[in-house]
Amino acid sequence: MSNSHGNAADRTHPLFVSAEASRQVLAFADVIAALRSAYSVPHGPLVSPPRVVARGEGNWLRALAASPPGSRYMGAKLFGAGRAKSVSYLIALFEQETGALAALVDAHFVTAYRTAGTSAVAVDRLAPSGPAVLGVLGSGLEARMHARAIAAVRPIDAMRIYSPTPANREALAADLGRELSVRCEPVASAERAVEGATIVAAAARSRDETPILRGRWLRDGMLVVSIGSTLPEQREIDTDVVAACDLIVCDAPEEVAGETGDMLAAKAAGVAFAHKIVSLNALMTGSVTERLAAARRPMFKSVGAAIQDVVVAELVVKKAVAAGLAQATPLGFLMKQT
Repeated sequence: MSNSHGNAADRTHPLFVSAEASRQVLAFADVIAALRSAYSVPHGPLVSPPRVVARGEGNWLRALAASPPGSRYMGAKLFGAGRAKSVSYLIALFEQETGALAALVDAHFVTAYRTAGTSAVAVDRLAPSGPAVLGVLGSGLEARMHARAIAAVRPIDAMRIYSPTPANREALAADLGRELSVRCEPVASAERAVEGATIVAAAARSRDETPILRGRWLRDGMLVVSIGSTLPEQREIDTDVVAACDLIVCDAPEEVAGETGDMLAAKAAGVAFAHKIVSLNALMTGSVTERLAAARRPMFKSVGAAIQDVVVAELVVKKAVAAGLAQATPLGFLMKQT
């Protein structure tokens, strides 16, 4: 008769990696390489299925799961936004071989690195080679991380940063100018940040959800990266941006098309875009080469995907263990034979 309480041999004891440890071990070169590798092999439809969002009264919880091909771990990310307008993130990693819970990761910095790192993977494939002029819309963590990540795949000739708060755009321009040794100018309008840019990184929804990027500002040869609208109520780019871009690469095409405020607004305005959408996996496996060559105004639109979280969390655990920064936990989870 089996012991319903289980014994020590029946339990798995996961490691814990804190946000601070993650920040110490993460570097964009490693993150981009890991994500590029993950997206360069074909994905079946269930490798990284659509997210699930549970909603309450002014709060929501989002869950994402993935089992990346060729990886040691499969895993899930949970993050919840409370009524106090705060959010926390957790990634749980399980061994693909045994199903054992292997690690719990505070995903605060994993999220920032995986989002910007995935954008950099797309930029490296979509943007012309050679030096770039980067326009950045936003001055928060995502804007900062995108500037860093894009600078890891393209030399930056100049950077212009817009935020509606002068002190924020000036501070970020000064920080990035020093860090990246790039001429970095704070500007007073989003249009000025976009003018003359070869890459535009939009990482700033407005507080009232008014779109911050307009299609009439775009020119042939520009690449747009948009990451700010991930839920139906959120807006970042105008419907005319969707109309102007002729190739829309998405990390999660169905979610981008059906669950983001930007694309829902475009659909409501009569803008046809389904024929323009391709997946990042298709881009990276080379199955849309002709469409890429013909594109004049491509866009990468991201909502985030669990495969990104799991791949980067696996990298974090490996590096944290090597650096002695992963913590043993007293937690014991029962294992069961299926």
